[in-house]
Formats: sequence, C-alpha cells, structure tokens
Amino acid sequence: MAKSNSQKSLVIVESPAKAKTINHYLGPGYEVKASMGHVRDLPSKGLNIDIEHDFSPTYDIMPGKKAVVSQLKTAAKKCDKLYLATDLDREGEAIAWHLAQILGIPQDRTYRVIFNAITKSAIQEAFQEPRRINVDKVMAQQARRVLDRIVGYEISPLLWKKVTRGLSAGRVQSVAVKIIVEREREIRDFKPEEYWLIPAVFTTDLSGNYQPQWHQFITPKTAEGKGPSVEEKAKWLTEHHAFEAELFKIGDAKFKASNEEEAHKVFRALERATFQVADIETKESVSRPSPPFITSTLQQAAANRLGFSAKRTMSVAQQLYEGIDLGSLGSLGLITYMRTDSTHLSAEALSEVRNHIQNQFGPKYLPEKSNFYASGKSAQQAHEAIRPTDVDLTPREIKEHLSDEQFKLYDLIWRRFVACQMEPARWDVTTLSITAPTSLGPAVFRATGRVQVFDGYSRVWLVASSEQQLPPTQKGQPLAAVDLQAEQHFTKPPARYTEASLVKTLEKEGIGRPSTYAPIISTIQDRGYVEQKDRKFYATHLGEVVTDKLNEYFPRIMDIAFTRQMEEQLDQIEDQHLDWVRVLHDFYGPFKANLETATQEMKHAKAETTPSEYTCPDCGRPLVYKFGKGGRRFLSCSGYPECKFASPCDKEGKMVQDEVSEHKCPNCGKPMLRKSGRFGAFLGCSDYPTCKTTLRLDKEGNPLPPKEKPESTGIKCHKCKDGELVIRKSKRGPFLGCGRFPRCRTIVSIKGLEQLKELQARGAWPPATPEQAKEILDQFKSTKQPAAKQ
Repeated sequence: MAKSNSQKSLVIVESPAKAKTINHYLGPGYEVKASMGHVRDLPSKGLNIDIEHDFSPTYDIMPGKKAVVSQLKTAAKKCDKLYLATDLDREGEAIAWHLAQILGIPQDRTYRVIFNAITKSAIQEAFQEPRRINVDKVMAQQARRVLDRIVGYEISPLLWKKVTRGLSAGRVQSVAVKIIVEREREIRDFKPEEYWLIPAVFTTDLSGNYQPQWHQFITPKTAEGKGPSVEEKAKWLTEHHAFEAELFKIGDAKFKASNEEEAHKVFRALERATFQVADIETKESVSRPSPPFITSTLQQAAANRLGFSAKRTMSVAQQLYEGIDLGSLGSLGLITYMRTDSTHLSAEALSEVRNHIQNQFGPKYLPEKSNFYASGKSAQQAHEAIRPTDVDLTPREIKEHLSDEQFKLYDLIWRRFVACQMEPARWDVTTLSITAPTSLGPAVFRATGRVQVFDGYSRVWLVASSEQQLPPTQKGQPLAAVDLQAEQHFTKPPARYTEASLVKTLEKEGIGRPSTYAPIISTIQDRGYVEQKDRKFYATHLGEVVTDKLNEYFPRIMDIAFTRQMEEQLDQIEDQHLDWVRVLHDFYGPFKANLETATQEMKHAKAETTPSEYTCPDCGRPLVYKFGKGGRRFLSCSGYPECKFASPCDKEGKMVQDEVSEHKCPNCGKPMLRKSGRFGAFLGCSDYPTCKTTLRLDKEGNPLPPKEKPESTGIKCHKCKDGELVIRKSKRGPFLGCGRFPRCRTIVSIKGLEQLKELQARGAWPPATPEQAKEILDQFKSTKQPAAKQ
C-alpha cells in the first residue's frame, strides 16, 4: 500500500500496541502515531458547560497530553493526508473528531477509517474505503458526556455537604447502586418459610443391604463438615445400581408439608412400604449453543468460568484486540472489537468457521445452514460479535505467545465462536415413577436421569450437568430403599448480585452500554457504596444513605425506566438524527427544580437517627443509630450530649462488644480490648481515655509492631511552606511526604532527596511559584510514586 508521492500519510490510532500492529500492514507511505486515548475533554475543575447557550461545552487539552498533541501537530504538518483510525464506537468517533479539530487538517484531506479487527485484510479494506467523521455519532457521545457532567457536577457537591466528603453521583452509577441496595433490603426483610421434602435412594440390586454403606459414605469426613462431591456421589450410585428420587404424590394430592408433624405423618406411612417401578418415560432433549459473545455476555462468562472481574476482562480483551506478537507470524490482532452489542457474524467469518468444523470435527457436527442469532433492539448490526479473527489459530497452537490470562480469555472466545456454529447436543431424558401402597393411599416418587446421545457443540463448549444416570429398569420391577428421609428446608432469600448477574441486570434493564459496565462496577466500589465479598456484592450503609437521599429528591434520575429512556434517546441522536440540545433541555428543566428543592430541604445524614433495640448501659435511655465518619453507622445514646455513650455496630446493626484480649498495654500494662473501627479491628487500652494506646492487627488478629516514626530531612514543603518533608515508608518503598499530613498531602519522589537538600542549601528551595516547583520535581518522575495514603 505504498504511496506514489513523497509525502507520507499520517495515521492516528489510540494505543501504541494498536499502532505497532497496524504498522505491519501499511507500506512506507504511512506513519502511524498513537493519541494515547482521549486528548481533549471537559476540564476537571468547573462545570465548563454553558447551559444558557444550548449546553455548549468548553474543551481543553487533557493534563499530560500536551506533549502528545505537540508531536501529533508536528507530524500532521508534514503529512499529505490524515487518517483517523480510532475505535469504531462513539468514544472512538469522538476522539477522531477532537483530533481533527485540534490538528486543523483541511476536511478534504482528513479521512475516517474503521475496522472491526486488526488484520491485514480488514486494515487494507478500511483504507481503500475511507469515509468522513460521523457527526451524529460524535454528538451522541457529546450529549452523554455533557449529561453525565451536569448530573455529577451538580449532585456530588450536594452529597459532600449533606452526607460526607469525597462522594459522587452519576446518572448510571447511582441507579446501579440502587439495584444493589434494593436487593440488600429484600434479603434483610426476607422471612423464610418452612417446608419439608421426603427424598429417597433406591436400588435395583435386591441382593444386599446397602443402607449402612450409604450412611457411612455420606457422613462428612472433613473438619468443615463437607460430604462427598457430586462426582463422588454419582460414582457410588452407579456402582450400586442406585439413584435418587423424591416423593411427588401421596394419595390423590401432590405432596406438600409445611411442618414436622405433617411430614412425619407421611414418613411413618412409608417406612415399611414396598416399592416398584410403575412407569418409564423417555424423551429426547435438545440443547442448542449460545450466541457468540457480545460485551455483556463475555463479561458474564469470564466472571463465571474464569473468575475475572469485568474490568480485568475488558483489559485483557483490549490486548487481544490490539495485537499480540506471535513470533514468526508477527503482531496480530486475535479478536474482533470487544465493545459490541451485536451477535452478527460476517459471511466470511461464517464460511471460515464452517470449514474448520467440517475439517476438525466432521460433517455430523456441521449444521446444514449457518446458525443465526437475534440481537437486542439497540444493537448496531454493522458491528460484529466478539470472535477470533482467524479461527484456525487455535488457543493451544499460540499458547506459548500468550500470558496465562490472555490464553484463558482467548480460549473462552474461540470456543464460544466455534460452538455457536455447531449442531445441538442431544440427550435422552428418562423419568421414572416409583409407587408404594401406604395407609394414606398410594405414594408416588419421581426420579429423573439424563444420558447424552450426541455431544454436538458441547464437544467444544463444555456443559456441566448434575443430573444422574439411571440404571436399566423395567416396568413393574421391584426396588429396595437404600435411604428414606424426612428433611426440613426453608425458602431462601434472593441471591446477592455477582459481577456477572449485575451486568446481566444492567443490560436487561437498558442501563448503560457495553463500554460502561466495567467502569460503573469499579466506581461504585471505589466510592464505598458497595463492597464485594466472596465475589458477591453487599450494599454498605453509606450506599443506602446516599440512595435514599437521591431517591427522595431526584426520583427521575433514580428511576430505572427513565434511565432506560435516556439511553434510548442518546441512541436516537446517533441513529435517527434526534436533536441533542433538545434532549438536554427536556432533561435539565425538571432536574434543576429537583436540585433547588434538595439544596434547601435535604437534611444532613449526621442529623438523622434511627431507633434501635438497645438501651444505653450508662443512663438507660434508648440507643439510636447515627451516621458516622467514613459512611459507617454506629450506636449513640439518645440523650447526647448529656450522655456521650457510643458503640460500633456490625452490618446488621448488632452492637459490637469490646472483648478483653490476652495482650497487655505496652505503655501502662493494663489489658488491651479488641475493638472495631472504620479501618477494621484493632487493640485499644482498657484504661482509655487515660491511656490512648492502640495497636494494629494483622489478618490473623495478631498485634503488629508500632509504625516507625518518619525520618526528618530538614527540607521545607513547597506547597504549605510550614511543614517539612519527612521520609515515610509504603508497600512500594520509601517516599517523601509532608510532616503536616493529612492537612498537607504533598508527596515527592525519594529520588530527589539529595538534589532538594542541595537546592535548599543554595537558597533555591522552596521556589517562589508552584510552576517552578513542578519543573524541578518533574525531573524525579521516571518511576511511579506511591499512593497518597500516608
């Protein structure tokens, strides 16, 4: 693809990895540069949106991007044509538009190229048919950015004043928190209902008594109380020609027992009964493959099968898309674009995968026609599903060139793509009816088993099955009861959200878009609104307080249906030329009215109390729940400030009692108490407040040695001018921090220690202006500095 003229064409992509891969497919007439993502955005300080003049935004070069922009401008001046090859979604289109605005290349020499995969054929085809920037797409992104800035910028400061500092609100993020909070309250308010089942284990082998062996087999043999696994149980049942069944009917009615008395009445009638097979019914069951991946289903499958977070999934997928060095094959993009909601597959991809199935698995695995899958209403059919760019590059063949997580994700994508074009799996499902005469009428047990007769797509995409395999039986055949139990059960509350189920719910409700799921899930955890334990989400008290206040004063923003409608309107700006300014005007009027009401009427969270079941141990008055520092609630005497008793409480609101530990105070020798604070458990002296000694605890609950005191340097802090830089230690090593922390949070690289001492000795430190200080300190930024938590 070499150019005939002497001047090169400039190609701008988003990342260096993408630039490196594309360089392989373009001739010497092209120079490929990376913008490193967005280069221009709304400045972080201030609203920067002129609401009075049709929401006109003010854009600025992003911090840290001036050098990149300067390099791109220099390259653009030398180029004959400008090709903007950023990603094919709204964000990519917006980046292309901003680059075009900044670089100022005439429109007749500026081209937009998009490709779904970074392969030689896709790149060459894109450059042969360049187009202009899609302004509707850009305006849809701009409308979303302006809308989110208005909501975040206007509501977040209100939350700082009425709840606590450091909080944020978001048009999509706050609704995601609300979904988790509502589930938290469903679980909390759930009232379990009792019910009883009568399961049985039967065998066709009447020659022996297997009951003692069965009871010994299922008795837990570990300290955790775990019995045999599903696989172990299936093996035992098969070896003893046995199977599990459950009582279905007694007399003429379906069996149902809500208490022990009802269950044991039936159980006693069954104890000496004789059992036989009354009926055998076998039907064929067909299991069809799932569609190829879109963003949301990839995140769900990676979470369920690989344990990946949504953020990790998208990061690894980005690497696979942008290109991996495959040795002699060079750098190659292994998957198509990973931000998509379309299950569409190109004719070329279908032809390739069908050939692969025919050659590798045989004709019986290949359907007569390609399998097609319906996409959601908002899906863009011009986009493709997530698939391998070359199906013949099997995961095993290129494993040596991939990291462990790259291999796992590529293997998942490859298998799902191949499986989606294979024949269904087929099963024979057999249902047995086992009867027994009793004093309460005939009892009917049911047992179901499944045997695979053709593996189909499951040869590639493994399908877990917990269904048992029944032994051969005949109608009228007698059975022996190996085990018969009356078991108590309780209905269970709704399951907590995992990342997979939360993404599924957001997609189902039309909240956000594929590219936003991962950042939403990260943000709501970073803000402390929800926390994740054992891969399940728990709403924090802070999340509940913020949700309640936003629900009360901003009902439209917190309404799922309204959020869905806004997403649809943003799509219509791109697809149906809907006026983005009118969309924002329609939104802003009611929003401004809600904001004014909330500013005047919203009470501070710390001024609100909730009754508790406890009474004050000091004065006998009721204790109430209050909102404390860090978003945690605690118990406080309702007689405050006359009585200052307070106690921490756990997530369920139960009072946390201080426990006397075996450790003595290192300062006064009195017993240390185990306490709970905003940063977790710690030891505090029992003679508090006379002795204020505290000790941190490690993960095992053992006391840690006191932190070393920071080492003085004598260097003045350039920001506050009052403090002195001291040497502190973090997990990443030593660093310089202001001794007045947390009032002053200045951090400086330890590499600059000797230079700063010399400058101060010469009277050149601290400098007169922040700009001069920054110029000096920038010399020490060759490595990452530690986080600001001192």
